[in-house]
Amino acid sequence: MTLLRDLAVQSVQMALVLLLAPLLTGLVRKVKARLLRRVGPPLIQPYRDFRRLLGKESIVATNGSWLFCAVPYLVFALTWVAAALVPTFATGLLFSWSGDLIAIVALLGSGRFFLALAGMDIGTSFGGIGSSREAMIASLAEPAMIMIVFSLALVAGSTQLSAMAVYLLSLQEGLRVTLAMALFALIMVAIAENGRIPVDNPATHLELTMVHEAMVLEYSGRPLALIELAASLKLLLYASLIGCVFVPWGLAPPNSDLRGYAIGLLSYVGKLAVCGIALAAFETSIAKMRVFRVPAFLGAALMLGLLGTLLRFVSGSF
Repeated sequence: MTLLRDLAVQSVQMALVLLLAPLLTGLVRKVKARLLRRVGPPLIQPYRDFRRLLGKESIVATNGSWLFCAVPYLVFALTWVAAALVPTFATGLLFSWSGDLIAIVALLGSGRFFLALAGMDIGTSFGGIGSSREAMIASLAEPAMIMIVFSLALVAGSTQLSAMAVYLLSLQEGLRVTLAMALFALIMVAIAENGRIPVDNPATHLELTMVHEAMVLEYSGRPLALIELAASLKLLLYASLIGCVFVPWGLAPPNSDLRGYAIGLLSYVGKLAVCGIALAAFETSIAKMRVFRVPAFLGAALMLGLLGTLLRFVSGSF
């Protein structure tokens, strides 16, 4: 009976991230539009776009290989698994042993690798530009993310997200400098990884500024729907990661009752709403930077992660 309950709770988490990811994207778009004094699309517009794309025919270029056709499914599967491993409303779930931060970084890196290959597979100039820029961003974002993992692991004594959340919930020493640096570094990496302003503009189709959009211009129909859903899942993953590690309050403990899970679910939805509103407000208050300034932006994230790791390694009081 306990196994069935654990399976049910784990299934709820997997379905929850899949259902809330488009809603988070819709919230960011809606808040940005309202801040710019426009009506904007409804919150459920990403769901409508997903359903519309599923009903369209998929057109593949004549020189597209099997890799080009298989990448959307691979990217979606890898991103969904990574997002489902992050504790959302409860800790100690059935698959929490596999919710390792290093494994999540590896899953996201694999999805990025396959998407960059698909961008170059057709042989268009847009795809090549987007893939090269994605590789440049990844070469700086992934080391920064690894340093963030080291910082958190040194503080919590583990790389498992459930263990980190439980440790930080029981932490009674107040705010640590290492955690503050890791938080700011993670936010910068999340902005770059999701192609948000100031690194990239997800609403643009100008060849001089595109990164993510340049790699997926040749997709249509169901493959494009899966890629768009994977992008929404990736945004939700980073928001969940921030909420799990740095704001773990409200997470239901292991073997909790229905009331504990309900409180955890409400707190998780509230965290996502706060992250979405904060992202929209940030994007409307800052301009997009030049592509050649992105290394300096991610270099600052890398330095923050490195300093946090050194502070924790040198002195246990930080």
